Amino acid sequence: MSRYALLLLLVALTACAGASQGPPDNVENACEIKRERPSWYRAMKATENRWGVPVHVQMATLYQESTFRPRARTPRTFFLGFIPTGRVSSAYGYAQAIDGTWDWYRDETGRRSARRDRFYDASDFMGWYMSKTTKQSGVDPADAYRQYLAYHEGHAGFARGSYTAKPWLVNTAARVQARSTKYSEQLRYCP
Repeated sequence: MSRYALLLLLVALTACAGASQGPPDNVENACEIKRERPSWYRAMKATENRWGVPVHVQMATLYQESTFRPRARTPRTFFLGFIPTGRVSSAYGYAQAIDGTWDWYRDETGRRSARRDRFYDASDFMGWYMSKTTKQSGVDPADAYRQYLAYHEGHAGFARGSYTAKPWLVNTAARVQARSTKYSEQLRYCP
């Protein structure tokens, strides 16, 4: 095998091994997600077993946060309407975790090599964060509505009720709850 062919093969294998997977073909159907991305389902089950957050709640929140896109980011901000000045926040990856909260997760769990664009890590992060919400605020892990509000606003903001001044966020949380319910029903009847 020529050096060029060997190098090309090595690059291809490396890219495949470390590549984050993009969204499944049908993000509206939990059974299709489970079938198309079995490693994702295993990751979410592991999170459910470790942190107590049901798969359907994780799925609905991940859908809302990134539509299952590994490198999702918040929109850019512009000065004078055309000069890019950065992003709305540091949120990144499947779970749209911000820098400070992601660092807190990695420090507290000892998972220093965890990455926001790796599905297993994003799922585990979400379970860790939502289990903290349960401990701090008494929100049931299966309550996708309130878990989403706490996830979006942070624990302190949720405790203050900051979401009450944001009707759009309350509506978004209701959509997350509806999607969670739909995913739960679908998963109940998956082959």
